[in-house]
Amino acid sequence: MTINHPNFGAMDSSRVIIFDTTLRDGEQSPGFSMNLDEKLRMAEALTELGVDVMEAGFPIASPGDFESVKSIAELYAKGGPVICGLARTGRDDILRAAEAVKPAERKRIHIFLSTSPLHMKYKLRMEPDAVLQLAVDSVTLARNYADDVEWSAEDGSRTEPEFLCRCVEAAIKAGATTINIPDTVGYAVPDDMTRIFTMLRERVPG
Repeated sequence: MTINHPNFGAMDSSRVIIFDTTLRDGEQSPGFSMNLDEKLRMAEALTELGVDVMEAGFPIASPGDFESVKSIAELYAKGGPVICGLARTGRDDILRAAEAVKPAERKRIHIFLSTSPLHMKYKLRMEPDAVLQLAVDSVTLARNYADDVEWSAEDGSRTEPEFLCRCVEAAIKAGATTINIPDTVGYAVPDDMTRIFTMLRERVPG
């Protein structure tokens, strides 16, 4: 089956795309924080390795993070990997990410939202229907600034299957072009992830 993707064009559905988050999640490892020059060097090294999508940082987290994402986006203003900025569902987060990745020729905004019963109850303190609407609203907003919007179900591996399907379907209808189901807290084993993605591909249109 052929998929038409805004950043990769027509591609076979079996193609593997390498998404690298060394510059964002990787930097949270103890002793691994980098200054701007080091981040630019890392970005160039990742490009040489053939990374398809580079999550350059979390722009709203700090002025330094914003500047590093923007600088990496400027580095790839005329080609190179897709440059991605992470955002929560809030308007300020999304606009900050959009501004940071704007210089890149190929850009992505990556939105994450908790969907497991535990996270919705104690972290978000929101009912499922409100979470579902927030997914739609945030993806809709992000699509005003980037053709490629990734949507992540935080704690997806512990999310109830029916609700996960509803959220993914809603995100796709709102314009998400990339779907991520992370095992945020290290709950799942490989067979679990196989089961989850098989279910989603079978049950969710698009």
